[in-house]
Amino acid sequence: MLDTAFLEQVFWGNTIKAYILFGGILLLGLIFKRVVSRLLSKLLFKLFARFSSQSHNDAFVALLVRPIEVFILLSTLFLSISQLSHPLEVAIFHYSKLVGKVKESIPITIGECINRIFLFMIIISVFWIILRIIDFISHVLLYKASLTDNRSDDQLVPFLKELFKTVVIFIGFFTLLGFVFEVNVLTLITGLGIGGIAIALAAKESLENLIGSFTIFLDKPFVVGDLVKVDGVEGTIEKVGFRSTRIRTSEKTMATIPNRGMIDGVLENLSLRNSRKVAFTIGLTYETSANDVRKIVSEIETYINGHEGTYNDGTASFKSFGDSGLIVEVNYFVKILENDPFLTIRQEINLEIMDIVRRNKSGFAYPTQRLISDKSVANDAEKEVGNDAMD
Repeated sequence: MLDTAFLEQVFWGNTIKAYILFGGILLLGLIFKRVVSRLLSKLLFKLFARFSSQSHNDAFVALLVRPIEVFILLSTLFLSISQLSHPLEVAIFHYSKLVGKVKESIPITIGECINRIFLFMIIISVFWIILRIIDFISHVLLYKASLTDNRSDDQLVPFLKELFKTVVIFIGFFTLLGFVFEVNVLTLITGLGIGGIAIALAAKESLENLIGSFTIFLDKPFVVGDLVKVDGVEGTIEKVGFRSTRIRTSEKTMATIPNRGMIDGVLENLSLRNSRKVAFTIGLTYETSANDVRKIVSEIETYINGHEGTYNDGTASFKSFGDSGLIVEVNYFVKILENDPFLTIRQEINLEIMDIVRRNKSGFAYPTQRLISDKSVANDAEKEVGNDAMD
């Protein structure tokens, strides 16, 4: 047994017992913080056992171990330092406070500053844990949403995740103001006045984008995974966020469009089309006879309407006389919406059109120029005079 008198000896304002308690609490916290954090994570997971399957246990623990470790470490440091008195009772500055009608000088000690700092950090770690729990819930909901055919829930879960995390951050901010800085939050909110109006005006666009996000979820002009075209941007919807929508373009770049622009602009949901249109023109050489043009147009239209990948409403027609050739216009709709099969069908039809043109003794026109010199004009004139003399 240690001598009580020995433990009560004072060195630099603290007893040996206080130093032992300080070191023991700190050492235990550092040694067992990993084990305790995993244990607390598993205990918290039991609250969500009915909500999620056991397979999500590792994901839950992985999300919570780090913030719980920080919470345990901060709590351990706070408890260990609280065992000491010196130099915590030393005043570092004073401030004046009106008590009744008399101003009094209130000292602020090192211990009070440390208490405020630890309270600040502990509150942050608690809300960090809450945010990680929200991440876990959204992880489970996304997994369950992926098992259904409805893509609306795939879009709704990330949005609700951002919404709840934003609300928690605001609550955490006002909690810090109230408990750490001793600010009267209700008085602060009600006393904003003109400042509140200025903030509201500054946040006007953010509010419009937030309303736009709710409009997207209620009206459902698209869901995650749809191919859309808006303001000249074409791509696949990847995420509908709190403020903006992210679109993966065909060039694999990420386009971010404010939600207000998604509902105010002209939006085409290409995924809702029941077919894909192909329209183009070809030029036949001017040496092609009218009868051959009729055969080419007829055979192209017959082949397109007989193809299993198209509807029976394709058209091919002699459109006009171009600068370099006879213009034939072709229009048809492909039944298959997926890009790769669509490209295959379009290629088959284009190759057959080439064969049809060749079989009918024609060719494809391309821009040409014809040069007429003075010598050739003179030769043509001499030929005309000779022909007249023979006549």
